[in-house]
Amino acid sequence: MTYHQTIEYLYSRTPMFQNVGNKAYKEGLSNTVILDNMTGHPHKLFKSIHIAGTNGKGSVSHTIAGILQSTGLKVGLYTSPHLVDFRERIRINGQPIDQNFVVKFVEDYKDVIEDIHPSFFEITTALAFSYFAEREVDIAVIETGLGGRLDCTNIIKPILSVITNIGLDHTALLGSTLEQIATEKAGIIKPKAPVIIGEYTPETKRVFEAKANETGSQIIYAQDNNLILSEENRSIDCVYYKTEDLYIKSELAGYCQNKNANTILHATYKLKDLGLKITDKDILKGFANVIEATGLRGRWQKVSSHPLIVCDTAHNSHGINYIAQQLESYSNNKEYSNIRVVVGMVKDKDISTALALLPKNAKYYFTQASVERSATAAEIQKIGLSLGLHGNTYNTVPQAIAAARAEASPNDFIFVGGSTFVVADLLSMVEFYIQG
Repeated sequence: MTYHQTIEYLYSRTPMFQNVGNKAYKEGLSNTVILDNMTGHPHKLFKSIHIAGTNGKGSVSHTIAGILQSTGLKVGLYTSPHLVDFRERIRINGQPIDQNFVVKFVEDYKDVIEDIHPSFFEITTALAFSYFAEREVDIAVIETGLGGRLDCTNIIKPILSVITNIGLDHTALLGSTLEQIATEKAGIIKPKAPVIIGEYTPETKRVFEAKANETGSQIIYAQDNNLILSEENRSIDCVYYKTEDLYIKSELAGYCQNKNANTILHATYKLKDLGLKITDKDILKGFANVIEATGLRGRWQKVSSHPLIVCDTAHNSHGINYIAQQLESYSNNKEYSNIRVVVGMVKDKDISTALALLPKNAKYYFTQASVERSATAAEIQKIGLSLGLHGNTYNTVPQAIAAARAEASPNDFIFVGGSTFVVADLLSMVEFYIQG
């Protein structure tokens, strides 16, 4: 098979949550254990850091990877979903997995795939761990796919766990309360391995403390000690954070990144305590070059000027709340004539709660991404109109973006988001596409 035939085979033979949602989810680790046994337990051949949470996993994972890369370590990075290219999910020092390795792995384990019918994420996780082992990474940053306790990444024994925050998302699978969701995420806390909790509530803190007591794990609440003393010189694609010792330039300028940065710093300092040789220079370089170093995209990312176009993958009310605050600040900025919002969401999200957060003085372009999970543009428009958001419908993201650009003046601000997959469709457009 060619690489493209291999990827099409995976898409067609293994259900992918990215496309079909809950019916792709397979509870339990039975398939993962089978694949791990057949591949020779590759995750035991490298150190790992495990990262879970409702929002911020991607930013935290990539930035920690960027910091570790700056030290000279060979760093694996496993994240999901991908935006444009499958190989974005599996990287070593920022470089996507080799196409030939993907092809050979699938050919070698095709009989197993046909026999046990793993999910897309189960086979991809086995692929990632095998790749990191064969290429002899020093350490890998592993992001959970969904939850934690029963997530197929949860066979690893990390030197550090990180849980960014807990919000009401994937409630049909993880539970309808913060405590239930926290219980699933807390499943990544392992015996004697320290854990960083980025943000907590009284309900979730009880869950985390109970699990840490059970496993004998040191627990560090980043929220209780904000290392970010102030932020300065914020722009579209840059923000500076001041700590007691550092003046950090970060490429990730979304409002949510302040809390992510605090979580990252706590994780980094704990990694230093665990013996990793990380200097202040490494921290500064990791923050300043995270996009180039790791390939991260879609986090308050500027993709065009005049009119300014920014996209973000925030896809639930917990994340969109930060987007709404940032859009509000731009709507009050006289530098921009009008705010235009291209928005689409998937059916399994709380669309009404998320849309209710968005500014009412913007012009909306309701659309749908090219995945089966997407709510239709008409469904989103109906909810939007009931909340005072006005605009027309467009059957595809490119059509919506084209309409917004055609109506915009050079001084307008266009935001594209509401779903990871809306951003993926934007970044797949020829003029915005960057392979890998």
